[in-house]
Amino acid sequence: MKAISYSRYGGADVLEYGERPDPKVGPDSVLVKVRAAAVNPVDWKAREGYLQAGLEAVFPVIPGWDVSGVVVQPGIAVDEFAVGDEVIGYVREDFLSRGTFAEYVAAPVRTLARKPLSLGFEAAAGLPLAGLTAYQVLHRTLRIQDGDTVLVHAAAGGVGSLAVQLARHAGARVIGTASERNHEHIRQLGGEPVEYGEGLAGRIRALSPDGVDAAFDTVGGEALRVSADVLKPEGRLASIADTEVFSYGGRYAFVRPDAADLTQLAGLAEQGIVSVHVDRVFPLEQAADAQRLNEEGRTRGKIVVTVPWDA
Repeated sequence: MKAISYSRYGGADVLEYGERPDPKVGPDSVLVKVRAAAVNPVDWKAREGYLQAGLEAVFPVIPGWDVSGVVVQPGIAVDEFAVGDEVIGYVREDFLSRGTFAEYVAAPVRTLARKPLSLGFEAAAGLPLAGLTAYQVLHRTLRIQDGDTVLVHAAAGGVGSLAVQLARHAGARVIGTASERNHEHIRQLGGEPVEYGEGLAGRIRALSPDGVDAAFDTVGGEALRVSADVLKPEGRLASIADTEVFSYGGRYAFVRPDAADLTQLAGLAEQGIVSVHVDRVFPLEQAADAQRLNEEGRTRGKIVVTVPWDA
């Protein structure tokens, strides 16, 4: 099969497009013919070696954890999916090697859900990792409730934009940090935008003088410090970007594959409650350019890589 892979840690120039062996399908997995795979910051962070303390790399590594595609072969123990089923998945294992930037991926059924019919393959590929991150942080880590005021950082990004929609659906008021060019987008999602930069805490307090009930940090650094500063005394704080959150009494979160959660998200997408904005699309062979663009950190929504499809 054609795939993107890297044989050593490094910048985007270590990514190579070429032939890799077809994946073997385990008893509890299905072989998915990939239609699209979304790019996430964790992809290039893993490629540069930032995750090697917790995730062993078995080189060569095919990057990518998000996928949308079609089942072409179920494992012998699988009765959840059949040939021809359209699926989405957050296909993460406990090591780096068999990713989704390829024509095929062997995906454990615990990582999959049926693709929402209302989403095309490109948008559907952007739902699993970002959507699960937002869903699990909001509902399990921060435990938001109807009537809460929630601060979401980078609210126009992949995780942030889904967090805004999910929090609003849960009955929360959402204040979202974003650059000026994305403010109207935040309003369309149901959030109240505030500009990044000096004086951020004051701008947040102008909108919520008593502070916020929960803060969702997706950036780290100064954003995390501001989050802690604007919390109510009993407020909850979570970060997916900076382990310094522990020093502020908050919690660090790392998204887990969960078929039930992903099915819930797919249902919300099917109902039109959450949507995925696709900012740019690249063909598989240009995945290095897609990762470079993601590294710039200015994307609205998701960057997606597509795989040639022969019916």
